Amino acid sequence: MHARWYFDFISPFAYLQWPRIRALSAQVTFDYRPILFAAVLDQHGQKGPAEIAGKRTFTYRFVQWRADRLGIPLRFPPAHPFNPLAALRLCIAAGSTPAAITAIFDHIWRDGARADDAAALAEVARGLGVHDVEAAIAAPEVKAALKRNTEAALADGVFGVPSIVTRDEVFWGEDATEMFEAFLADPALFEGAEMQRLRDLPEGVRRKVAR
Repeated sequence: MHARWYFDFISPFAYLQWPRIRALSAQVTFDYRPILFAAVLDQHGQKGPAEIAGKRTFTYRFVQWRADRLGIPLRFPPAHPFNPLAALRLCIAAGSTPAAITAIFDHIWRDGARADDAAALAEVARGLGVHDVEAAIAAPEVKAALKRNTEAALADGVFGVPSIVTRDEVFWGEDATEMFEAFLADPALFEGAEMQRLRDLPEGVRRKVAR
C-alpha cells in the first residue's frame, strides 16, 4: 500500500506519531510531505488548538501526558506556536528523508530547542549535510515544493496534521493511527452499511458564524 503522510513540525502530535509511521513503513510505502498547517487552517477558516485560550493549556498538558504514557521523551520548545517555515524548508532541502524528519523533530520536541529561523537550525542542518542553511531555506525551488505539498494536502481533503492519506481516505491525528492500522488489515473497513451511512449523513442544522 502507498500512503502520503502530511505533517508540520509545529505539531507535537506529528512528533508523537512519527515513531509509528517509521514502524509502519515496513508495510506501507510512505511519501513524507511537510506542509504549512497555518495555510490549511486558513483554507478551512479554522483556528489552531493553540489559538484558543482554554484549549491551548489543555492541549499542551494532554501532549505531555500522552508522551509520558507512550514513553516518548518530549519537551516543549521555548515558545509555541512558533513559525515553522525554516524547519519545513530545511526538511525539504534535505530531501524530506526519514533522517531529516527525525533530526528536526528531535531538535524541537525531544530537546525543546528553537527552530524558527536559520540560526536556530544551523547545527541540525550541518548534521544533514546542509552547510548554508540560510541559502537552502531561501531557495525558490524549496519554497515552491512546500507550496505544492500544501496544495496537494488540500486537494487530498486534509484538514489537520498529522494526516495519513491513502485510497482517498484521510486518517487525521496521532490518535487515528490504530484506525489506519485497522484499515491496513481490512481495506473493506469503511464498506459496511453503517460506515456508508455515516459518509452521507445529512446535517440537521448549520451554525451561523458571526463575521
